[in-house]
Amino acid sequence: MRWKKISDAVIRRLPLYLRVLDELANDPNTQLISSQDLGVRAGVGPALVRKDLAWFGEFGKQGVGYEVKFLRDELRRILNLDSEIKIAIVGAGSLGAAFARYAHKRYADDSSFNLNVVALFDNDPGKVGTEIDGIPVYSANEMQERVRELQIHMAIIAVPSEQAQTTADRLVAAGVKAILNFAPVKINVPEGVHLASADLSLELQCLAYYLRD
Repeated sequence: MRWKKISDAVIRRLPLYLRVLDELANDPNTQLISSQDLGVRAGVGPALVRKDLAWFGEFGKQGVGYEVKFLRDELRRILNLDSEIKIAIVGAGSLGAAFARYAHKRYADDSSFNLNVVALFDNDPGKVGTEIDGIPVYSANEMQERVRELQIHMAIIAVPSEQAQTTADRLVAAGVKAILNFAPVKINVPEGVHLASADLSLELQCLAYYLRD
């Protein structure tokens, strides 16, 4: 099912709601949740919860609320989280390796977490051919071939700034449709490819402002 154009702000709030529902899913005493309670737990107002969900259908009943299991399943379907998504990480340095270990453990321990890192790529001959928590590290020269072979459609860029755009270009050419960029530089992707950037140093610099007395 395809919905009309939904703003990124709405999409970014859906995983917050899903996180709350995931936490409640194992509680047999909580089968229903109100928009008020869901909003409080997710850090948004109840009216915004109702408005966000209304973009995708009618999931609750007035005066009753939402059925936790049903809404959880629906949000997973809406977010394409109801089946495995294979991910590649480009850059097997400290950041890439740390994220690979985190994702691997989460995937192994949490049956509801379907984001599976299946490959890392790096230019360092000393890393190529090794594994990080069982995830193989391939040569960056094999990137396009391996991405197609493993049917990878999402990737994380954790390379130096000067390599980021070339890396993105190669991923797009291989068929990757979603990229999370950790390199502290702006990169461009064509229409039809979704890009999100997380500049850790920039966020820390912004936080530093609030440390003044």
